[in-house]
Amino acid sequence: MTSFSHAEYKQRLVKTKERMTQEGVEVLLITDPANMCYLSGYDGWSFYVHQMLLVMIDEEQPIWIGRGMDANVAKVTSWLYHDNIIPYPDDYVQSTTKHPMDFVANILKEIGQSKRTIGVEKDNYYFTAKCYEQLKLGLPNAVFKDSTNLVNWVRIIKSDAEIEYIRKAARIVEKTMYVGIQSIAHGVRECDVAAKIYEAQISGTKEFGGDYPAIVPLMPAGKKTSTPHITWSEDKYTNGMTAILELAGCYKRYHSPMSRTVHLGKPSDKVKDLASTVIEGLNAALEVVKPGVACEEVEEVWRNTIAKSGFKKDSRIGYSMGLNYPPDWGEHTASLRQGDKTILQPNMTFHMIPGIWYDDYGVELSESFRVTETGCEILANFPRELIVKEEVDPLEPLFFNKNVGA
Repeated sequence: MTSFSHAEYKQRLVKTKERMTQEGVEVLLITDPANMCYLSGYDGWSFYVHQMLLVMIDEEQPIWIGRGMDANVAKVTSWLYHDNIIPYPDDYVQSTTKHPMDFVANILKEIGQSKRTIGVEKDNYYFTAKCYEQLKLGLPNAVFKDSTNLVNWVRIIKSDAEIEYIRKAARIVEKTMYVGIQSIAHGVRECDVAAKIYEAQISGTKEFGGDYPAIVPLMPAGKKTSTPHITWSEDKYTNGMTAILELAGCYKRYHSPMSRTVHLGKPSDKVKDLASTVIEGLNAALEVVKPGVACEEVEEVWRNTIAKSGFKKDSRIGYSMGLNYPPDWGEHTASLRQGDKTILQPNMTFHMIPGIWYDDYGVELSESFRVTETGCEILANFPRELIVKEEVDPLEPLFFNKNVGA
């Protein structure tokens, strides 16, 4: 039941071991669930407890170690031999007297890996200070290295099979964004719009269903459009209000994010001007995307374009994305920002989100794209404009996008 062929997983493992060799790592301990899924296929909501994938430079397959009740998930979703799936007893879970990393350390001793150079993902959400302390305590003869993002950089260039999953996610986000915009109307609660968004994300299309995105719907409205990462409330939308939706489609853990800005009624000049500038800058930046261009060069085009209209944005305008789990769909590798000299290559995928936020309002429009052999493929097909909704029946289809999600 793996999402990809065994041959693809083996090729991913080869590339990971090549990078391990370059960095002098003999054993790689993976706790990031996206990296675990990438190399093994493991896919379950079990990352709230400690789990790990052990990649050894001279072993054919990794070893999965996790909570006993989750071992069958590894058997169902991964390509690993059942002998390489090692569960720990439940009394290790959230215990004050023992820790799952004690169990991991003992396994490494038993299989003769306790005196090697061991890489750990120090800076990810799922590897705690306590994890590191217990591993060092249990493996005093090991040499530890920081291997944060080692697998992430292997993941940055997608296979054709991965690209197809991301394209399916794009079909889902088209439908979801349409449903979200269609649902926003005077007197409607934000939470009710969020509910419809969730339904669209998970039901997917007639051809394929959706998965839960790594980030919840981000839905600032009114003055809250100055805050890009706020979710929803029970407040009601009202005429004269600006609202932002940042959403993603997700298929088999692969994402295609997109954001749009909606205004109920006639927008003010400042909102129209800001939206026009964001769109102009976004268009210009997308035009320069192609293999051989550095990430910082894409951002520079955006920055110079909006400067002509007197606008400025200091934060990055995008990032590599694809396979992930909560709390982020970004890959934590390349960013479209000043100083990032990462060279774009075919089948890299990014979310370009050059929003601009002020103290009491903001505008977001974004696109996810794939770097092609000659330029870029915009993954979703959705109007790239400030969506203006007059006072209409919320059940009446919007004319601008009547075929999206059909």
